[in-house]
Amino acid sequence: MTVYACSSNANKLKEFELAAGEIKLEPLPRLGAIAAPEETGATFEENAAIKAVYYSGFTAELVFADDSGLEVDALGGAPGVHSARYAGAGATDQANNELVLRNLGNASNREARFVCVIALARNGAVLKSFRGTVEGAILRQSRGAGGFGYDPLFFYAPLDCSLAELGPEEKFAVGHRGQAARAMCDWLREENGI
Repeated sequence: MTVYACSSNANKLKEFELAAGEIKLEPLPRLGAIAAPEETGATFEENAAIKAVYYSGFTAELVFADDSGLEVDALGGAPGVHSARYAGAGATDQANNELVLRNLGNASNREARFVCVIALARNGAVLKSFRGTVEGAILRQSRGAGGFGYDPLFFYAPLDCSLAELGPEEKFAVGHRGQAARAMCDWLREENGI
């Protein structure tokens, strides 16, 4: 069974593949030549669905798209659905991280969570959505050289480290994307008798 991922983010694809097992996850063919849809949703669920439905129009096979990001309580849930472009269009991870730290300042409440929603679609319709969350707190400075995005700022108390201090398999085991990807793959196995 092949399911097409509607993402060109190599880091995300590596994480998704950890959940796949016997399910073949591949990038949607010719994805780079397809103009991306506008992410106009107000929630991770809405944006994941927008992308999955849109890209399902380019193949008869199953496709999935995710929307994920960081929610910081003291920032009213920001950066939220704007996580990838929090510091502006084309912003680097470093710029986004610096803006979170600047906006958070010396706030004592540093509680935050990562959220990932995956929408699975075929022929213009979402079949099912899968949500994963991981609770943590925003550090006052970056820690760790692994991961990507906000991982160096995200402190995960059960392992007493930032997500950037974990190896890929460790991060996947506890992370939001891992939770959502495992749920999707488990559902696919169940539905298809794998």
